[in-house]
Amino acid sequence: MSIVTPQAEAELPLLRVEGAHCAIPTGRGDVIALGGVDFEVRRGEVVGLVGESGSGKSTLASVIIGAAASGARVSGAVILDGEDLEALPEEAARKIRGRRIGMVFQDPMMALNPVVPIGRQITEAAIFNLGLSKSDARAEAISLLRQVGIPEPETRLRHYPHQFSGGMRQRITIAMALVCAPDLLIADEATTALDVTVQRQILDLLANLARERGLSMIMVSHDLSVIAGRTDSMAVMYGGSIVESGPTAEVFRSPRHPYTRALLRAIPRLDAPRQAKLESIPGNPPDLTRLGTGCPFAVRCPNALALCTDAMPEVTHPSPGRSLRCHNPATEGE
Repeated sequence: MSIVTPQAEAELPLLRVEGAHCAIPTGRGDVIALGGVDFEVRRGEVVGLVGESGSGKSTLASVIIGAAASGARVSGAVILDGEDLEALPEEAARKIRGRRIGMVFQDPMMALNPVVPIGRQITEAAIFNLGLSKSDARAEAISLLRQVGIPEPETRLRHYPHQFSGGMRQRITIAMALVCAPDLLIADEATTALDVTVQRQILDLLANLARERGLSMIMVSHDLSVIAGRTDSMAVMYGGSIVESGPTAEVFRSPRHPYTRALLRAIPRLDAPRQAKLESIPGNPPDLTRLGTGCPFAVRCPNALALCTDAMPEVTHPSPGRSLRCHNPATEGE
């Protein structure tokens, strides 16, 4: 019998996704939203998951929390702390996910019940998942609302979602996501629906809470500037696959995949000449109902070879902690 020492256990990733596939039936055929994704999050790590709309980011998040689209065919493993949730009975997996994974959605009004006071929405989660008494759950809700920046939380527990601004509603959903003291927090485009002046406050709040609580976090965004400086590592998705990953600073400093390089060039720069045009990626994202056998980025890629349209690249590891899926990547430091 093998024995896992505490040190070895600490080195295991908190979350590991292996070979995740997700096909969603439509009238035009199956949408291959995920095409065999391997992904992991270490304990206490903040990971950025980036890519254009339709790249598979939110689908991967939904598979992790067990909320894939209705009718979707999902396969692969979602291993949380050494236990494969996909292999468990549905009720057992749901309890683990509800207790150990918190989710902050893009639109707070989709996560909040408009006819129920926010205090009841937060306390019910604590009572159901943690077995707290009503008084203990209320005290925890007040503490969390104070931590996320809601003033006068004792009074505002009685208020309804429409009585708060968009930024305050998102702070409330963050409190709801944290009430069960999860090990993993997923923020899926958590600031897209907010005014630009509020976005930075919410992003910094999420990053600070993760650090203070020792949480692992997945920060999903289509905007590379959102994850810069707030994440330890990043994974770039395109066409339902992760095409590049590694420590955030290293990927920003030396991107190897042509898609990653194109995303970075599209970020507006304050030091650019006033007349400079903002770069864009030519072409359109792939039709996920008509993916071929090759790299989905090949038709838009300036580095494409004949091989790229015929065969999907294998995953390589050009350096420790880095992964790459490309037949003709940029050279180191290029």
